[in-house]
Order: sequence, then structure tokens, then C-alpha cells
Amino acid sequence: MPSSSSAPRLPGQPGAHRSVPGAPDPDPGDTDPIPDGISTGASAGSAGSATRVPAPAAASSVPATGAPSASRLSGRLRRLDRAVRPALAVYALTAIVHLVLLSAMTAPGGPGLRNRLLAWDGGLYVGIAADGYADALTYTPQGELTGSNLAFFPLYPLLIRALHGLTGLDHDLAAIVGAHLALVATLIVLHRLLERLYGRRTATIGIVLLAGAQPMAVSFFMGYSESLFLALAAGTLLATHRRAWLTAGVLALLTGLTRPAAAAVVLALVVAAVLHLLRERRISWRPVAGVALGCVGTPAYLWWVGRRTGHLDAWFTVQKAGWGTHWDGGAAFFAFLGRTLAHSDGWIPVSTAVLLLALLCATVLAWRRDAWPPLVVYGTGIVIMTLGQSNYYHSKLRLLVPAVIFLVPAARALARAHRRTTVVVLTAATLFGCWYGAYMLTVWQYAI
Repeated sequence: MPSSSSAPRLPGQPGAHRSVPGAPDPDPGDTDPIPDGISTGASAGSAGSATRVPAPAAASSVPATGAPSASRLSGRLRRLDRAVRPALAVYALTAIVHLVLLSAMTAPGGPGLRNRLLAWDGGLYVGIAADGYADALTYTPQGELTGSNLAFFPLYPLLIRALHGLTGLDHDLAAIVGAHLALVATLIVLHRLLERLYGRRTATIGIVLLAGAQPMAVSFFMGYSESLFLALAAGTLLATHRRAWLTAGVLALLTGLTRPAAAAVVLALVVAAVLHLLRERRISWRPVAGVALGCVGTPAYLWWVGRRTGHLDAWFTVQKAGWGTHWDGGAAFFAFLGRTLAHSDGWIPVSTAVLLLALLCATVLAWRRDAWPPLVVYGTGIVIMTLGQSNYYHSKLRLLVPAVIFLVPAARALARAHRRTTVVVLTAATLFGCWYGAYMLTVWQYAI
């Protein structure tokens, strides 16, 4: 909350923050988010306009000579710079640390940096982009069903193919470039969303935690779909917060074509639309249409897989056969925790268990009365879907990187801390997060 000694600002004054229903006041140290819905073109840089002496009436008859247009353009450029600069800085710094550590930890004679960034699922996405999907279910010579690339949703491979066609890059490099471009978009959009909810300082700290400090943030820089998924999910949430319902619906639809975890995005959109309709006390078609659009993506792909293979449940069957993934209500997760914490002496299982518990506790801490419900629903949904499935325990930290919600308590606490404390903590956390991801890619022998 702002300091009690700070003077209140009137709406429209520089430094005034827009009141967001259900969201707290900005953290101390945040400065001047531009209120949405208020034109800043003519007023940018004119803090004293409220006391300015009105011009004589005769002056109004003199036609303007492009000054308002130039002022609007200048205001837009300032807003663009304000929105993009923190995201680009965070991207550049975290990319350097991730890639330098990953290169340093790669053994001579082993797979190079490019191969590391395309490991495991990255190769499957590249294969889909280059050669398309399997035509049918696949079986071993003994007749047992196996996993196939039908388990992977199509939007990221389409992005790879588009970049390959537009730039001439090979599919491998197009996959890496696509992930990095999507990460830049993620950081820009997520920074804007967190700034609207918590203030600029918290938003900047939040994207540092996202791209650098959280374990397995390295997957954002790899040929994986996490960065594209989060860019679209954050875009959906931002559009929802701005009540741009049709935009939110289209982005949720695209999210549903990226990863099955889009169910959490759609649920957040439904919650936002219901709260809006209850607040307005009338039915309006845009929120309803947005929700309807958002619900289309994932079912459309599941239907396509079923039609292609001749089995309606083909996608679920492929997931279970290839990766052992199915909903078990968290039974596998809790069994892993009990087994690991009681008997394991391995670094990877023990660290994974401890980090998962820490992220789970941070998620609970984010359930505050002043939290924005759609963000809580989205992040908690990602956490529940990840921990409630029977997939590999060593993949769960990677599957959680788009959740965001468990980063909010730490970001808000660091925003209130002394600047030196914040810098030291963020530096240490980023070095740990980047090292952990590099370790999992270079030392750990199984999939992430």
C-alpha cells in the first residue's frame, strides 16, 4: 500500500494510478503507470496543465497545423518505449546468463548448444513442422501402442514452419528463434498485466523471476512451446482485464491450439466473464462470445486427432502410451514426495520435491483477498493440472513455468524491500535458476 505520508493524486495527474477492482494499490516505488482509457497524447509532459490560463477565445479559430497529431504520435512512442524497454532488458540479461551457463556446462565433444536447445520435445516439434503429423496410431512389433507426435499441439509447429518459409532459416533454427520471439512477447504482455495489477516495480521484478529465477526457465529459450503458450495466455488475461472480450476469446482459442493446459486459460476467462456480467447485472453478448471462442481450440485439435486416427479418444491414448500421462488426482505426485523425502539420496529427485513444495506453498500465499480472480484461477489451474497427472516427476518443474501465480508473492515482497536487497536476491535467484536448468540439460540423462 502507498505510504500514508504521500499526497493523494487526482485522476489524470502524472503519477495517478488507475483503480482496478479487486486489485491492491501499487507497491511503493512504482511510478506513473499510464491510466488505460485516458488519452495521453495531448497531455504527455504537461504536468501543470490543470493550472494553465485558458487561451483567448480568438485562438480557437486558428486551425491546428499537425501539432495534435505529432503530440499523439509522441505519446504513443513514449508508451511503447515504456512497455517494451523492461521486457527487452530482462530478455537480454536472462538469455545471456542462460546461454553462457549452458555453454560452459556442455562437455567438450558432446552435443553443442544448438542441440541442447532442441533436446527432447524440441526435436518432435521440429519434425512436425518439417514433415507433418503421423497418419495413424503407431505400434511396436509386438502390437503395443506407442506414443507419437500426435500428442503435440499444432500452433508452435505452425510458427516454426512460418518462420522457415518467411526467413529461409532451417527448421531447427526457426524453432529456437520462434521460442525467443514468443518469450519477448510474453515478457512485454505479462509486464503490462502485472503493472496494471500491482505496479511497475512489481511487474519488472516478476518478469525477472519468470525468465531467470524459476527452475527450468531455460525451457522458454528452447524449442519448446512454453513461451508461445504463456504469450497467448498472458495476452488472454490482459485482454480480459481490459474487457476486450473478443480479443480475449481469440487468444484463448489460439492458446488451446498450443498446449492442453489451455483449459486453465479458458476457466480464467469464464470466471472473468461471469464476474463482469454479475457486476453489470445484464447479459451482454461480447463476454459470452469471447468465452465461446475460447472454448473451441483444444476440443478442435482433439477432434482432429480422433478423425485422423479413427479413434475419438486417440489423443488421450497416445499420451498414456508414450508418456504414461493420465489424470490420477495427484496420486503419483504424493507417492513421489513420500518416497523421495523418506528414502531418496539423489540430488534431482530431492531438489525437485523441495522446489515443488516451495512452489505449491507460494501458490497458496498468492490466494489473497486482493488478488485478481482470473489470474488466481489460471495459475492455480496450471498447478493442479501439473501435479494431478501421472507424468514424469522430473518434467513437472518445466510444466509449471507458465503458471506465474507463485511468483507474485515474491515479486510483491521484493518490490517493498530496499533496492540493494532486491538486487542481491534477484541476482542470486537468477544465477540459481539458470544453473539449475543448465544442469538438467547437461547432467541429467532423462527428459525434462
